[in-house]
Amino acid sequence: MRREEAWQLVNEHTHNQNLVRHMLAVEAAMRAYARHFGEDEELWGIVGLVHDFDYEQHPTAEEHPYVGAAILRQRGWPEEIVNAVLSHGSYTQVPRDTPLKKALFAVDELTGLITAVALVRPSKDIRDVTVKSVRNKWKDKAFAAAVNRQEIEEGAAELGVELWEHVGIVLEAMKGIAEELGLAGAG
Repeated sequence: MRREEAWQLVNEHTHNQNLVRHMLAVEAAMRAYARHFGEDEELWGIVGLVHDFDYEQHPTAEEHPYVGAAILRQRGWPEEIVNAVLSHGSYTQVPRDTPLKKALFAVDELTGLITAVALVRPSKDIRDVTVKSVRNKWKDKAFAAAVNRQEIEEGAAELGVELWEHVGIVLEAMKGIAEELGLAGAG
């Protein structure tokens, strides 16, 4: 698979720019973890990019990511990618039994929390966010209340990466694509 095919799939099924930005953030984080673990950066990035492509049209637990997996299979995508996409939701009961699956689960929720931290900064610039600022917001359970902090902790543990190191890896990956994420400042 090539990234161009993944990007085409995302754009075919997703019009909500915030959701597209989320998938780009997950892609960046997955690429960072592929480098960290010496894995296939292209494969890991593609999985991150397409993991939620069906969510806008099929946002329920009954449909997502199952509809997306069916579309990927119909189009002949490798089963490794299909299974990784299926594994990112705890409710799917698809085991996270590979580093690829563990990384996708670990970064998915975290990208949302980091985005929220960036958006409440006066600058609206993710490059001004630090691990300490994420940690401070982490403690405030009312902040980004929809973000499942337990899943973030569980994901880091499954990866074998200390929680705040994990936050740092994902944060740095997202800073690298600040423009694409719409998090390069309010101006």
